[in-house]
Amino acid sequence: MATHTSTGMATRTNVQKASMAVGAVFLLVGILGFVPGVTGNYDQLHLAGHHSEAMLLGLFQVSALHNVVHLLFGVAGIVLAKTASGARSFLLYGGIIYLVLFIYGLVIPQDTAGNFVPVNGADNILHLLLGVGMVALALVLTRGHKARA
Repeated sequence: MATHTSTGMATRTNVQKASMAVGAVFLLVGILGFVPGVTGNYDQLHLAGHHSEAMLLGLFQVSALHNVVHLLFGVAGIVLAKTASGARSFLLYGGIIYLVLFIYGLVIPQDTAGNFVPVNGADNILHLLLGVGMVALALVLTRGHKARA
């Protein structure tokens, strides 16, 4: 009888592992955004818009749209982790998207229709940290990759 050794994670590059981890966290956050108790004021969860008063972990204003975006980012991170270039793209461009979302959150008034995601001050800080972290992972974990290829 033949034995099989699992080399799934061992053959992945660090950028692929990072993409999978970030994707898994996004999936978890997206799911938790739909869990009453973890998301406070769950009865105030709206499809979209600043009228949603649901608060993930009591800090982050969320809506169904916000949660779905997290789920989609999670799926993208895991799917794109199949290749090193896909993982790098997810982290780099996903990070850039989060940096743009951070800037957007700073310039739009939180109580207007423009705040359709919705975002609050805690979301803005988190989006900045996510953006910087994802871009840094993409760049640091693939530094010198082409030189070795």
